[in-house]
Amino acid sequence: MTSSPARPLIAIPARFAATTSALRHAAEVNARALIESVWRAGGEPVSLHPADTDVPARLARFDGVLLPGGGDLAPHRYGATDTHDSVYDVDDLQDTFDLQVARRALESGLPLLAVCRGMQVVNVALGGTLEQDMGGPQREHRHLVHPVAIRRGTLLEQATGAEKVEASCYHHQRVDRLGEGLEITARAADGTPEGLELAGARGWFTAVQWHPEDTAHQDAAQHDLFAALVRAAR
Repeated sequence: MTSSPARPLIAIPARFAATTSALRHAAEVNARALIESVWRAGGEPVSLHPADTDVPARLARFDGVLLPGGGDLAPHRYGATDTHDSVYDVDDLQDTFDLQVARRALESGLPLLAVCRGMQVVNVALGGTLEQDMGGPQREHRHLVHPVAIRRGTLLEQATGAEKVEASCYHHQRVDRLGEGLEITARAADGTPEGLELAGARGWFTAVQWHPEDTAHQDAAQHDLFAALVRAAR
C-alpha cells in the first residue's frame, strides 16, 4: 500500500483580530474560505504568526506562500505624508511582517500568490505606491462582483485558463505607481489594476486585487488560481 504524496506547506500570514466569537481573547485569524480554497487545491494551509524575527529562516520550511487580504498598509510605508480618513485597521507589526514575507518570497523564488492587500503589499515592497482611496460609491470596489480582463500570455491567464473572469472585490484602495519590475496583468472596466506579475521573477508569482476565495468553491477559474500555487509549490 502506497501513501499519498504529502501536501505542500503553504504559509499564510495570520491577521490580527480584536475579537472572535469563540475565544476570550484577541486572536490571529485567516478567513475560512481562504484556508478551504488552499485545502481543496491540494495544499496544507499553515497560519504564520506575524513576528519581526528571522523571516527567511521561518519561511525556509515552507513550499509556498499566500499573502492574504486584510486592513490597509500605513501610508508612510509608500512615502505618503498624509493619511486619508478612510484608511483603516493599520497595524505596524502586520505591515512589517507582510513586507518582509513578500520580499523574501520573491528573492528566494518561493511560489507566491498575493490576494487583495497582499497584492498591494508586494507593490509597496518593490517601491510602488497606492491610491489611498478610490472615491465614493461609483468608484468603490466593495461587495462587488465585476468582470476583469486578463492579459494573454501571463501566468494569471495560464492559471485561470481564462481571458476574462468574474471577480469578487472588496477594496477601497488600488495600485498607483508600479513597483520595480512589476507589470499589470489584469484590469477592471474602470482601469483599476486587478493583477500583477514580476518580469524575470525567480519563482512562480502572481497577484490579484480581488478575493478568489469568495467564489472558488463554485468558479473553476478561481479554484484553478489556488491549484496553480499548489502545483508550483510541489
